[in-house]
Amino acid sequence: MSKKNYITPEGAEKLKAEYNQLFHGERPKVVETVSWAASNGDRSENADYQYGKKRLREIDRRLKFLMDRLDGVEIVQVTEIKSDKIVFGATVTYQNEDEESFTYQIVGEDEFDIKENKISWKSPIATTLLGKKVGDEVRWVKPSGEEDYFTIEKIEYK
Repeated sequence: MSKKNYITPEGAEKLKAEYNQLFHGERPKVVETVSWAASNGDRSENADYQYGKKRLREIDRRLKFLMDRLDGVEIVQVTEIKSDKIVFGATVTYQNEDEESFTYQIVGEDEFDIKENKISWKSPIATTLLGKKVGDEVRWVKPSGEEDYFTIEKIEYK
């Protein structure tokens, strides 16, 4: 039995798109190259064959990983969530002691992207935020051991 893989609809689509691109796009081309290289004879000194086989193993490993992740997927329709607490999918704005505001969306493990302000629901900051409400003062102990204090300003489900 696989563990649940909570994910937004957009995140699930990205995983499916990557799977399809590898399975239907890249893998057939690499198989064709390996078959051609194998037909050329001596495989021990055939760079096309050796590289192709290596790339094929990498693709197959990634396909297995993606399939395992998609098998346990639980798509969360974020726009349908009605909660005054921070739960998976929330976009949270908080302000630290220096009055700097930060906004992050809490997303699945496979879709986090700090450049897009998307953090995994299993990350240290997200686990600290989960269950909090607007106005709550939060003490966060960073992985480095340093403490940070902030106040929840806004919770949205968009």
